[in-house]
Amino acid sequence: MVAELISVGTEILLGNIVNTNAAYLAEKCALLGLSLYHQSVVGDNEARMEDTIRRALERSDVVILTGGLGPTKDDLTKEVTAKVFGKELYEDARTKERIQEFFNRLHSKGKITRNNWKQALVPEGAIVIENQNGTAPGLIVTGEEGTEYEGKRAILIPGPPNECIPMFETQIAPYLSGLQPEGIYSCMVKVCSIGESRAETMVADLMDAQTNPTLAPYAKTGEVHFRITAKAKDEKTAEQLMAPMVQELKNRFGDYIYTTKEEVTLEEAVVHMLEERHMTVTTAESCTGGLLSGRLINVPGASSVLNEAHVTYSNEAKERILHVPHEILVQYGAVSEETARAMAEGACKVSGADASIAVTGIAGPDGGTPEKPVGLVYIGCTVKGKTKVERCCFTGNRQKNREYAVARGLILLREMLLEAK
Repeated sequence: MVAELISVGTEILLGNIVNTNAAYLAEKCALLGLSLYHQSVVGDNEARMEDTIRRALERSDVVILTGGLGPTKDDLTKEVTAKVFGKELYEDARTKERIQEFFNRLHSKGKITRNNWKQALVPEGAIVIENQNGTAPGLIVTGEEGTEYEGKRAILIPGPPNECIPMFETQIAPYLSGLQPEGIYSCMVKVCSIGESRAETMVADLMDAQTNPTLAPYAKTGEVHFRITAKAKDEKTAEQLMAPMVQELKNRFGDYIYTTKEEVTLEEAVVHMLEERHMTVTTAESCTGGLLSGRLINVPGASSVLNEAHVTYSNEAKERILHVPHEILVQYGAVSEETARAMAEGACKVSGADASIAVTGIAGPDGGTPEKPVGLVYIGCTVKGKTKVERCCFTGNRQKNREYAVARGLILLREMLLEAK
């Protein structure tokens, strides 16, 4: 089944807001086994919107439209879609009731403006999808037998992500899944400590021979994720199909795999390793300025392993808080292997932690020299008295350099924890 996405809104077309809905829906459609060949963005113009919808319906089975379902005059998605399918609009009593209930919950009784009732108008014969987070319902419009778009479907979803995503997850995804002859199921294998090119080379033969299940790599910051996807009549059968592929990846990547659960992050895996070993960790950050400790604190229950963290941006702070020797800073500089080592070891001593990660570098865009260019970062890690320092040269902007440094710091800690077991 072929699907197509249309994002409605002049604010998207002009770049005033980032089109996150399209990225989210494209990924979800792929996971549902839908073929996605086209995406479009159209402004709030009736003629251009009609042309875009008609063109999409001519080449796709399902057209998913987001946005343009609000109460104002420039919200035209529903009206134009009804026109394309040759359907009249009528006031849906249940939707009107829900709009009233929504305003009552907001203590806005009596303040509903007339144009709000525009959202209670729906195309005849449409499936109305209740919106648990707003006033505009979702709609599924199907072409009638004998009409120009017989059997074609248009699915209309509110634009705000906090309305779009829950509606798709809970109601539209199950509907689309039901249209497929087989269900689509997937699992994830997440790998770190290895680059994308090498990781893909290690599974090239599996990808060349894939049929069902399929294998697809995705590069993330400092990581590579492999999604295994199977078509099957039910989840149990899909799991049986995917199990040999998962095992083969385990055979090939071994400890490079940090999880086979999609919801588990790298920082979560590291925190769990520390918990299992009854160990604590601290951080000593310069150029990352708390980004590393923030990643760890993202994990619920991180307080069981992280008691304190240090941001020592200046040389004075490195000396005073971490006891980095003044001589090291003078002789080698703040961005050096020697300073990273002293930061990591000092952090363990002052905190009493079993492990530490230290980061010092030049994130940019200024401050680099021929000897120490922008993107040069030293990462030190101490685990049970043993210290390693890694020299990294990143090539992104300031934010990306900091993000890569954080990811590499977590990976280095994980590697040393594995060595120490």
